Amino acid sequence: MSGNTILGLFAKSPIKPLEEHINVVHECCEGLVPFFEAVLNKDWKTAAKRRRDISNLEKEADRMKREIRLNLPGGIFMPVERSDVLELLTHQDRIANKAKDISGRMLGRKMELPPKLAEMFMTYLARCLDATGKAKEVINELEDLLETGFKGREVDLVKKMVHELDIIEDDTDAQQIKIRRKLQKLEKKLDPIDAMFLYFIIEAIGELADQAQRVGARLELMIYR
Repeated sequence: MSGNTILGLFAKSPIKPLEEHINVVHECCEGLVPFFEAVLNKDWKTAAKRRRDISNLEKEADRMKREIRLNLPGGIFMPVERSDVLELLTHQDRIANKAKDISGRMLGRKMELPPKLAEMFMTYLARCLDATGKAKEVINELEDLLETGFKGREVDLVKKMVHELDIIEDDTDAQQIKIRRKLQKLEKKLDPIDAMFLYFIIEAIGELADQAQRVGARLELMIYR
């Protein structure tokens, strides 16, 4: 067997690109805060700019996803299973897609948030972004996990972080119930179609946290393997 063939078996680790991808994904989600601040101020020009920022980051995440898929090695000595990397990548990418979808729906209809819902809504959004941020932290531990062979204190640290992510996601579920109840009380004063779309937006924001939890759960499965 030639030297080049032997070297080809030892595939380059895909972990760093995964970490870079989740960093862009979380940055994309963070763009929802200034976007919704502009929505609350009915500043649609600024909202459109913030939406473009979100869209550009989502496109960058898509580009990175394609690069990872195209360059993901198939060598028998790759440090993690190819299928695990692809699953993680898919879950991460769906978070950015959801952020883009949320901003697009809001801007497309120039949908206003009821002032009485604003504070609770922004608190809920921030908590869902805590989940995407925690998913980012978890994925950024992958390199250290590999160095320790998925053993020892690093594994305990990641398991603790995944548990914290579960707690955050549970909290977002509880907050979603409260905000939906609040919206229900305001329904009679709202256009019925707007109310329907607001329910959709509230649920979609919650899906950011749901998808972030799936990232953590997938990584935890890798540990147990």
